[in-house]
Amino acid sequence: MNTSKVYYTNLRCHNGDSRLIKLERLIKQAGIASIDFKNKFTAIKMHFGEPGNLAFLRPNYAATVVDVVKQLGGRPFLTDCNTLYVGGRKHALDHLDSAYKNGFMPYATGCHLIIADGLKGTDEVLVPVVGGEYVKEAKIGRALMDADVLISLTHFKGHESTGFGGALKNIGMGGGSRAGKMEMHCDGKPQVDQSLCIGCGNCVDICAHDAPMITEGLSWIDQNKCVGCGRCIGVCPTDAISNNDNSSNDKLNCKIAEYTHAICYTRPCFHISIVIEVSPDCDCHSENDLAIVPDVGFFASFDPVALDQACVDAVNNMPPIPTAKLGQVSQKQCDNLTTSHPTTDWRVGLEHAEKIGLGSTKYQLIEVK
Repeated sequence: MNTSKVYYTNLRCHNGDSRLIKLERLIKQAGIASIDFKNKFTAIKMHFGEPGNLAFLRPNYAATVVDVVKQLGGRPFLTDCNTLYVGGRKHALDHLDSAYKNGFMPYATGCHLIIADGLKGTDEVLVPVVGGEYVKEAKIGRALMDADVLISLTHFKGHESTGFGGALKNIGMGGGSRAGKMEMHCDGKPQVDQSLCIGCGNCVDICAHDAPMITEGLSWIDQNKCVGCGRCIGVCPTDAISNNDNSSNDKLNCKIAEYTHAICYTRPCFHISIVIEVSPDCDCHSENDLAIVPDVGFFASFDPVALDQACVDAVNNMPPIPTAKLGQVSQKQCDNLTTSHPTTDWRVGLEHAEKIGLGSTKYQLIEVK
């Protein structure tokens, strides 16, 4: 097994330095200039933040990456695909409105935004998955596949269905069209433990497919309507909703790895992860809980698997924040991500990604001062 290089810098800043300067220094020392950007369309895949959520990456970080790409002769654009669920990013018009409200204006970031799967999330390309076991043809947003170079800019955080949201989640799930997202989610569907249900209706409000219903004050889920996206699991205040297929999260992680492989295959890619405000759940929520651990730093690599593994290790080496969700569960050093979401094995996706040749979980961590 090959060992990949992962570059890291902490968040300490002295006079004349700043986080943005450190980010630029990191990605340059990590070797981004080895990519031929000359007149190449460069997709910077990121998450613009669901309205109401404040854990998403600020536009300043995107602007720094955009500036470096322009310095190297590239033609960058920021991009993401539409979502499967109710919210501010279900179609391109709302998606752009949400991005602009969160500060991702072209004059702030230095480049345009393109919603990769078009107005209604149907503008997709069928991309073969080399070595795919669960997916043979991934459904990817067209603009993402039209790009000559891919850069992922990821906010690393926890996730209720995959254990964590890192580079693979940003690229694979984020790069799937709406039909692609449904394909990744569809193996597992949640169910309600009515002994825990309080009939609050959060699951009803969050579902784009009218699957949850309230009958006689208790929730239940119509399995014929449910697509298995798991949003209801994240919003349930009493943990009454869980997945009725114990392997479904494993399958989801494997499919995300295969979608990522399809997107990255045969073209130059570079990956950046910002490990700050590590919220327990995804930035797709319209809110964010307290960070579960202290801020860590910035990471960069050509290998998205090694990058995710390095970020996982860094988060798991941090002490839980006592006032946050994780701190209320455990005050000792442990697997922080598993403690946050014990029904999900975050290792599965990385192991499968390694198996299909996307990258390596073995890495050499190189600190950039």
